[in-house]
Amino acid sequence: MPAASRRLFTGTTLFIALFCQPAVATDYFQPQRQLIRHGVEAVLACNGLFTSGRKLEQVRRQELAYLVRFDENTEAGKLQVDRQQQRVTVSGAGAGAGADGDQAISAVFRPGIGCVVMAPGQTPEDIDALPRLDMPPPPGDAAAIPWPLGDLTPAGPLPASVDGAALQAASDWAFDRDTPEQDTISLLVLYQGNIVHERYAPGFDMHTRTRTWSTAKSIAATLIGQLVEADRLALDEPLSLPWSPALEGGSDPRAQITLRHLLNMSSGLYPVDSFGREYATGSGLAYWAGASSVAGALDRGLVRHPGSFWDYENYDTLLAVLAMKQALGAEAYREYPRRALLDKLGMRNTLLSTDRFGDFILSSQVYSNARDLARFGQLYLQRGRWQGEQIISEAWIDFVRTPAPATADSGNFYGGQWWLVPDERKGEVPADAYSTAGNRGQFVIVVPSHDLVIVRRGLDYGAQGFDRWDLAREVIKAIRR
Repeated sequence: MPAASRRLFTGTTLFIALFCQPAVATDYFQPQRQLIRHGVEAVLACNGLFTSGRKLEQVRRQELAYLVRFDENTEAGKLQVDRQQQRVTVSGAGAGAGADGDQAISAVFRPGIGCVVMAPGQTPEDIDALPRLDMPPPPGDAAAIPWPLGDLTPAGPLPASVDGAALQAASDWAFDRDTPEQDTISLLVLYQGNIVHERYAPGFDMHTRTRTWSTAKSIAATLIGQLVEADRLALDEPLSLPWSPALEGGSDPRAQITLRHLLNMSSGLYPVDSFGREYATGSGLAYWAGASSVAGALDRGLVRHPGSFWDYENYDTLLAVLAMKQALGAEAYREYPRRALLDKLGMRNTLLSTDRFGDFILSSQVYSNARDLARFGQLYLQRGRWQGEQIISEAWIDFVRTPAPATADSGNFYGGQWWLVPDERKGEVPADAYSTAGNRGQFVIVVPSHDLVIVRRGLDYGAQGFDRWDLAREVIKAIRR
């Protein structure tokens, strides 16, 4: 073969070898998935121990059972607890992990807000600089204050309109599941504003805080609604957010996005928390790996016309929370949830956590108990009125219960950070019911037509098939009309 031909043959072969091989699927998010797995373990363990006051063995058995959902290629790390610093660190345990474990993540309890996740590479010397909230508790002893502002509840028989046997049957339905993956830890039922049923799994009681997950979104919407009512935010005006990257020499199409679009989960921004990436990138890095909950939310391009497509994104909620911060200013923002909502309702056991930059992660990172969430649900049942004060407007409640336009063709199942009875369930469940919903089975169900609030807390994992509308159906059987 002539030299020129040999060179051509060799070059062609090299090109084929380099660029024409069969495609091999490579998960470039794998290092982040592993980092996030360690962070999940650290944050859940830290909050289980220091926010909820539970035992490590119980946290491992129930709270961390959730980790079976992760990709089989991610590994559980080495968990270390520093009780003096109230810090949990999870580090890699495999080959090449390094002396202290590669990809180590720490979470540390901070007064007033719960556990804050630290960034990789941060050390105990950085703890004092992490945010905390030093506000005194509301006055008085909750145990001596009558319900609903306190926890003192009168003993007495059930109302004649409540069937006790049917209510117990509904409770058994909630607790006695046919799979260990549905783990009910508390059930509380309010009827006409009074507690008619309250039950806890072993190891939990009325004071135990657990993570609300996305039930937090409904709390966020309430705080935002108060600012809309005060004309400090507007539902249908473009938001002045500092989008990233900042575009020069032309208008930014993201300027079309309104608060309504964000609360309806219809921003049109590039999806990062769905389509199998919720534990690989996006808000997962803020929840579990110490990234900013604001920076990532702002760094997404527009891929659909705002309002045209429903896509459940944690970042949409966090952008709305950022708008809330801009309206309030940084100083007032820190104390606003306590002053505007939690203290007024007597939600003494509820902590709103932040990222390490001090921004509330109000899409998920809230810790509360069943009674506090029942108070929250009762506020909505009472059309926003509480102890003689209109905390949120009736117009705002109507908004959160109005189906997002982008859900019209798929069942009208979502409103403004609240879930609605989908079209196919109406008739089986009262159409006026609406609900919060959080991962692992966190539900606050409001049923105005039956004067009911139902709170179910869970530590579900795996398939997570617990159905809140089925629960509402079972509890409603106990109400005689």
